[in-house]
Amino acid sequence: MIKMNAEDLYNRISGDEDARVCKDIPDAACNDQPRNFFAYLWANLLGKVADEIASAKLIIPWLFGMLGVPATFTGFLVPIREAGVLLPQLAVAAMVRHLAIRKGVWVVGALLSSVSLFAMAWVVVSLEGSDAGFAILAMLILFSLSRGICSVSAKDVLGKTVSKSRRGALMGWSAAVSGVVVLAIGLWLSRMPLETSGLHIFTGLLMAGGVIWIIAALIFSSIREQPGATEGGANALTVALQQLQLLVHDIPFRRFVMARSFLLAVALAPPFYVLLAQQQSDTGLLGLGALIIANGLASSLSSPFWGYMGDRSCRSVMVTGALGAGLLGIFTYAAVEMKWHWVTSEMGLAFIFLLFNVMHAGVRLGRKVYLVDMATAETRAAYVAVSNTVVGVMMLFGGLIGLLGDWIGAAATILVLAILSLMAAFYISKLPQVSDAA
Repeated sequence: MIKMNAEDLYNRISGDEDARVCKDIPDAACNDQPRNFFAYLWANLLGKVADEIASAKLIIPWLFGMLGVPATFTGFLVPIREAGVLLPQLAVAAMVRHLAIRKGVWVVGALLSSVSLFAMAWVVVSLEGSDAGFAILAMLILFSLSRGICSVSAKDVLGKTVSKSRRGALMGWSAAVSGVVVLAIGLWLSRMPLETSGLHIFTGLLMAGGVIWIIAALIFSSIREQPGATEGGANALTVALQQLQLLVHDIPFRRFVMARSFLLAVALAPPFYVLLAQQQSDTGLLGLGALIIANGLASSLSSPFWGYMGDRSCRSVMVTGALGAGLLGIFTYAAVEMKWHWVTSEMGLAFIFLLFNVMHAGVRLGRKVYLVDMATAETRAAYVAVSNTVVGVMMLFGGLIGLLGDWIGAAATILVLAILSLMAAFYISKLPQVSDAA
């Protein structure tokens, strides 16, 4: 009965009249496709929710403020989160491809993610100040490395268990449902009184995130994966190091890597907006809840627009996103200095944060499409490996922006990053157009 219900629901979602119709997965996996579809969907959905509970650009910066952690530590949150996910993928992807069954790699990554969140919860109730900052950054390193391990195996398992024409529906449903859950968390937090709940809220959130990762690991382990090929596949990090000469000889690619490095000014800014919102907040966790809601709405509202614009000119998407982020940063700094309370209220800063994340989404989409459109089939793998490696290292150095946060404050740090974003927009506007529909 359970299997029939799963197949019926799968048919409704996928439009299949026969759940066993498959196109590019092993024949032995066809009968298991409905089961695997929902196992992957639920594990991926839960992972997305747990990720948001420990968001390095939103939840942890707010927590740092409550724990009295210096802003220097805040500057390293996004770099550690991004580079920590990226670099392990480059280093271990080839090793994972030598495993015939790869779902166990995802399970290990999920369990390590759980451990890191439980450890963060312990830090919240045990430490404060710089001690808490060092401890949470250490756990964030473990968390990011674990997420990188998950990412290495996730696409391989998906490709072996769910047919090509059904993967988009799976990821779409996963993103939609997790988005609703995150919005609900934001609404719940906005109604919680900080005076009576305080740090206990964050302890509970982090522990809940750890439990969610364990549940996700159990669900993912139930996927029935057929053995896959174990030959081929070079180490992407080795490829990147071998291909670094591209930065010398390939001028268009070098300019793109420089542009992507300049765009780190946009990626590094969100935690400082969160610190600013916390400093301006008078009503406890309402400000944090509003930021979570704004962050969730930004992606869903902006993705169709940026996607359409990116097909016409991905360079224009990057320019618009960087320019918008820069102007918002300057406006935010002016609002703080001029004491425009209609801007610096919880709702005002939440709206600014929403607009900023719309611009950030444009920057991310634009630079991804630009790289794909610029590269050829022969150069794409090398371009991706080299640019990811260089930018991952640059991201870690970018964490030093936190030193400015301690010295001049969150608002002034936002201003510095805004000016750098405007410089990035100017530089990108000089890049060659690579989209077909210019």
